[in-house]
Amino acid sequence: MKIFHKNVDLQNELFAVRKLGKTVGLVPTMGALHEGHASLVRRCVSENDVTVVSVFVNPTQFNDKNDLQSYPRDLDADCKLLESCGADIVFAPSVEEMYPQPDTRHFEFPPITTVMEGAHRPGHFNGVCQVVSRLFYIVRPQRAYFGEKDWQQIAVVKAMVKSLGLDVAIVECPIVRDADGLARSSRNSLLSADERSIAPEIFKQLKQSIEYSKGHTVDETHKYVVDGINSVDGLDVEYFSIVNGDTLQDVSSWDDAPHVVGCITVYCGKRPVRLIDHIKYK
Repeated sequence: MKIFHKNVDLQNELFAVRKLGKTVGLVPTMGALHEGHASLVRRCVSENDVTVVSVFVNPTQFNDKNDLQSYPRDLDADCKLLESCGADIVFAPSVEEMYPQPDTRHFEFPPITTVMEGAHRPGHFNGVCQVVSRLFYIVRPQRAYFGEKDWQQIAVVKAMVKSLGLDVAIVECPIVRDADGLARSSRNSLLSADERSIAPEIFKQLKQSIEYSKGHTVDETHKYVVDGINSVDGLDVEYFSIVNGDTLQDVSSWDDAPHVVGCITVYCGKRPVRLIDHIKYK
């Protein structure tokens, strides 16, 4: 496995790869890798000749400086995991390498970017589009792999790809969960033992709401989930949106869309740690 820190070195390597007619897959990450990331990498390895994994904590997608500073980082551990998964190349640039000048491009794809995370984290998706588009231009992958835990992010990246006319297929990969149901996330490493013990209540309530929803309205199901999670000491729902899985717009009836998804963000603990998850109702 090769590790590159400079754009030009990576691009020279990939030029030689393409000259041999090989396909390239990309897994964009912010590091602090776990089994969820590993599942993306393994799938990429199985579907491409060369797998590139980027490890870069992107400052432009953080609207909270404290959140940026506290985001976990461990490149050595990341590289060990990636090598065990069969990754061929790790791209770990500095901020200066990724942004030699400030990125002044502005990405907005309403209504996809203006609801849920877009409403609660102003500028977040603009930063996501800035860094992902730069990675696509640098790596030029045939396929790029994203986890479904970040449901809204996938929709935004797809909109960006269409807007920019990029020739890259976005591959969606299922959530990986711990045995107790907690979605794997880099932020989980920030949880204390007590916080980790209550965090699975988020998915437990979401899962229970599937059966509950069969005999109740969207509004009743929304209240069931929010009240249930908020009743757990140490958990506080920031938002829970039951939406059309394609457009991300709120639904008022289960018949409003062929695919209905419940997307949630919960603060866990006193610091607190911000956790996201979702459930598919239909």
